[in-house]
Amino acid sequence: MLVPTISSFFTPLALEEAFRYQDSIRVISSRRFVAPSFNDIRLILNTAQVISLMRPQGARSSLELLTFDGDVTLYEDGGSLHSPEANPVITRLLHFLSVGVRIGIVTAAGYVQPEHYFNRLSGLLLAVQSSPTLTAAQKSNLIIMGGESNFLLVFDPKAEYCLRYVHRREWVLDTMKNWTEPAIQSLLDVAERAFHSCIHTLHLQAKVLRKERAVGIYAADQSKKLTREQLEETVLVVQQVVESSLVPESPKSRPLHSHIPFTVFNGGADVFCDIGDKSLGVQACQKWFGGIPPSSTLHVGDQFLSGGGNDFKARTACCCAWIASPNETVSLLDEIIALQTAK
Repeated sequence: MLVPTISSFFTPLALEEAFRYQDSIRVISSRRFVAPSFNDIRLILNTAQVISLMRPQGARSSLELLTFDGDVTLYEDGGSLHSPEANPVITRLLHFLSVGVRIGIVTAAGYVQPEHYFNRLSGLLLAVQSSPTLTAAQKSNLIIMGGESNFLLVFDPKAEYCLRYVHRREWVLDTMKNWTEPAIQSLLDVAERAFHSCIHTLHLQAKVLRKERAVGIYAADQSKKLTREQLEETVLVVQQVVESSLVPESPKSRPLHSHIPFTVFNGGADVFCDIGDKSLGVQACQKWFGGIPPSSTLHVGDQFLSGGGNDFKARTACCCAWIASPNETVSLLDEIIALQTAK
């Protein structure tokens, strides 16, 4: 491979057409002094991916599943989807449900209780519940995968908070079936010790929070945020410590948690180590909907930098689009809708 770190491509990329489209918006070729930027290239690749999904070699659209990160993708960091008026992405998501596209929200927020997701997604959930045009089958095509790849909830208009928790035995991937609870807790123990070490070494004013399938730190005083440098250093330290713990000291002393995948990521105001990752979360969504292939799935997220970005691993499971704000998500979805209506 010419670029060893590049991930798989699940479709061809319509790069020439995508450049022309973005050039008409960003006037890249008319600039005299500013060379094509990282953002120019990122948006060109997004458009190229969308074109290839919507017009695969002249055939009908192959897009069957859209998955999304939460913070900075569907809503501002720490924000929520309150209403279609305040969050224009809601009307776009309703459109995709109405044409049979499945939607999965694959988020690091990890809860079993539906009310916690409702607090963030109430505008979307209530809009789907009250929609007079969506069929019951179309409404059921909205799901949430929480904790990267740990908790599945499906839309249910009759359930409290419009969401029904699905037990793991109904959806887990084959690779997850040997994740024992002692092994999971063993990995989290290692990560927790690493977080305590970071608090001591970096003099962080932070507290440790242990969850069922995650552990992390957050600012002890919410009025004083941890700095970007502190967050990124913590990510890299915890990542290195946990990875080192996977290596057996001898051939016969394989660590209990050596087979458990994990994700350490910078949440903007905190750092967490989650069991699993978004590649598994996306694959679980694909399985839930009957086995949707990677070439018919598009994951939209903002964290694709390999250091501290929890969307990064989704590249191995499906096509991806890298956005930088909820407004960019709306623009991307509008591109897809325009290609749908142009057929």
